[in-house]
This record gives sequence, structure tokens and C-alpha cells, in this order.
Amino acid sequence: MREPGTTWDAANATSIVADAKDSAGNVEALVIPVTLATGSIQLGTGAVVTVSLSALADSNVSGTVKFSATTATSPTTSVSNDTINFAESNLPSGLTSGNPVLTFVGGTAAPGTYPGVVATATDSDGAVLNGTFTLTVDANQVSQYGDEVNRFGNGFDSFEQHQFAGAIIAGWTATQSDPATHFILNNGTHQGAFQFEYAPKGSGTGLCVSDPGGGWASDPLRDGLILTSCNTGPWQQFVPQSNGTLQNVATGLFVNPNGTGSQLRGGASPTSWGGSVYSWKDFSSLPG
Repeated sequence: MREPGTTWDAANATSIVADAKDSAGNVEALVIPVTLATGSIQLGTGAVVTVSLSALADSNVSGTVKFSATTATSPTTSVSNDTINFAESNLPSGLTSGNPVLTFVGGTAAPGTYPGVVATATDSDGAVLNGTFTLTVDANQVSQYGDEVNRFGNGFDSFEQHQFAGAIIAGWTATQSDPATHFILNNGTHQGAFQFEYAPKGSGTGLCVSDPGGGWASDPLRDGLILTSCNTGPWQQFVPQSNGTLQNVATGLFVNPNGTGSQLRGGASPTSWGGSVYSWKDFSSLPG
């Protein structure tokens, strides 16, 4: 059984696209050229073509999964240059849908085999192709002792090695020899989130990185990062995003640097120059 539907190309008024969907949710699009006349729509010049998708596939790329598909038109059966968008569903907790790359959120998906993951490819003309895949999640051991470091080598730093609630968290070169850049990575109390406890030379202090959202009068910036006593509240919870940025659970803001030595602060969007892209570095991976 096919369920017909039509869409009107209002921008150009040169074609009508009729989409027909089968019981599996797959769609073919029929593109019909038209011309407008006074009080009527007439069949235009050019061929009526069917747009369909095929060859939905997955591949392993740098430890994650990338999807691909082919869109073509008939009766010429030529490959189309239409844009294809991808979405995934029925994913295990800790993974998020990506286009076209499936990415992890905080690395929290439990290792194992997950059958029944559904990938959906959608062509810009409305053609749709669904596929079911089996996903395998492998675990990588991560040290709980190190630092969050951006692509320029700057990590979280307790300014001047201060060890008290209210101490500023600045951006500074993360090294094994600088105790100010040593932290313990704790699992957060919110899904996909982590907590960063200041731990000079590997010794936990009970003080964690926080964006207090203006709740501390001593904070030089309203959303400047500081140390506060570790707790389970959302202000100390940071969720790694698929693009490598860190988003605070309480404020929804992204951790942004403002140059070496300056206080890190929350921003409505990541920096355009890439300083907001962080990754966890084990202590053994930090330079001496």
C-alpha cells in the first residue's frame, strides 16, 4: 500500500513533488514540471522523473560510524546531486544521532552489541530510505587523572595553584610538572556529564570546576569558571558535545577560553577559532 502526498515548490513555482511512502516508511519522490497560467497549473516542459535512494551503508571512521547513501533519478537512472541528510534512532544511551556521523556523548554508552539501530536517509526532494544495523560499542580505558586540554595545549588551570572555593579556573598549558593543571575526572550525576575535581599531584581536594551562573559575588565574571566544593548540583556538570565542546548542565553555556592565563567562562556559543574544543588527556599523555 502506498500513501501519496504532494508538496508545492513555492519558491520557484516550476515543479510539483509527489511523495509516495510504502509500509516500511521508504519514500520515492515524483518530480513533475509545471507552468503557471492565469487560473490554472499546466504540465510544463521537461521529463517527469522519479527520485529514489539506494545503497544505504555504514562504515567505521576513526572509531565512530559514518553513513552513506546514493540518490538517483529515473527513467535516466542518473546519480543526482541532491543533498542527503541522515538520522539514527533506537540508539543505546550515551550515543547521539549525527549527520552523517554517529557520535558519542561523553563516552557513556556501555560496551556491547546493539541490534536494531535504524538509520534514515532523506533526499532533499523527499525520498527516504530506512535501514537497520547492528552497532558494536567498544570500551577504551581512560585514566581518571589528567586534564581537559584544547587543541592549543591549554587546559583547565587553578590560577596560581589556589586551593579554595572561589579560586579562578584559567586556561594554561597543561603539563605533568604543573600541579595547577591536574584534575580528577568524575562521572557526573546527570546523563552524559562529567565533573572535574582539582587534584594537584593526583591528590583530590574536594573542590570542583563550576560555572555558578552569577551566584558568587567574588567571581570576576558572571559565568566565569571557579572552584567550588564538590557536590551533585548541575553547576559542576559538563557534557561533552559531539563537536568536542563542553556544555554546562545548569547554564547551557559552553566553556570558552579568552587567551592563555585568562579565566575560562561560559558562552552562548563556542569560539569561532576552535579554542572551545576540548578532550580529556591522561596524565601520562601530558607533556613533561
